[in-house]
Amino acid sequence: MLSSKQRKKLSFEFFPTRTPEGRAKQVITRKQLSQFDPEFFSCTSGAGGSTKEGTMQAIQDILSEGVAAAPHLPCVGMQPQEIINLLNEYKSLGVRHIVALRGDIPSGMGAGLGGLRYANELVSLIKTEFGSDFHIEVAAYPEYHPQARSAEDDLNNFVRKAKAGADSAITQYFYNADAYFRFVDDVHGRGVDIPIIPGIMPIASFSKLARFSDTCGAEIPRWLRLKLQSYADDTASIKALALDVVTDMCERLLREGAPSLHFYTLNQAGLVSTICQRLGY
Repeated sequence: MLSSKQRKKLSFEFFPTRTPEGRAKQVITRKQLSQFDPEFFSCTSGAGGSTKEGTMQAIQDILSEGVAAAPHLPCVGMQPQEIINLLNEYKSLGVRHIVALRGDIPSGMGAGLGGLRYANELVSLIKTEFGSDFHIEVAAYPEYHPQARSAEDDLNNFVRKAKAGADSAITQYFYNADAYFRFVDDVHGRGVDIPIIPGIMPIASFSKLARFSDTCGAEIPRWLRLKLQSYADDTASIKALALDVVTDMCERLLREGAPSLHFYTLNQAGLVSTICQRLGY
């Protein structure tokens, strides 16, 4: 358990729901996580604005609950004026925190894609049009973006986003704390000193985690992958090991200088709450 000096602010990510039942469940989940005094709740947004209405509804719900809200804003394929209009709408609601992303290229757009193409362009647009009205968060990849041509190229992409005006960054999830600390050292060496917040993914199902990790480029250490595989359908053993591994990593991250933690909740409170309680929150 961390000392009071080592306990830092937490934040939690949700994805928009499609049904009234899902929305009601998310309200309960957020209420459970509010006990940890979150710095903000964020909500994802689909490629090309495909979940714009759901994201907007979630952001309004979060604000009505008295918590700061940070909508994800994927820019790829969007025209600058579209983005400005959306940001003005968020600003009028009271949003002061944006997660600025490139986002996935919507299927079928390909080479004919117009509008913004990179996250650094989005950051520059927000700074030019809105100054310091929004705290701008960007994405970071300690184990490098799966589409990056090289590790060096990915680091340079991050530096461009940071120097365009980003205020802080949230990482893709990982299970190797050394990868995080190496990434922080590398970008510090390139003159970037914005806070880089580790993204934390609790493990509920090994098979689902493995599929997702293979897609997004997050490494599951070989020993952990083999150990989890050996449990097969023994969900209790998977949960017990996963909670120990993720909690221990979080303790190390905070103890050795991470500014805070950002949890990918998958709209579930149980595992996240257990980890936070084990950390002393």
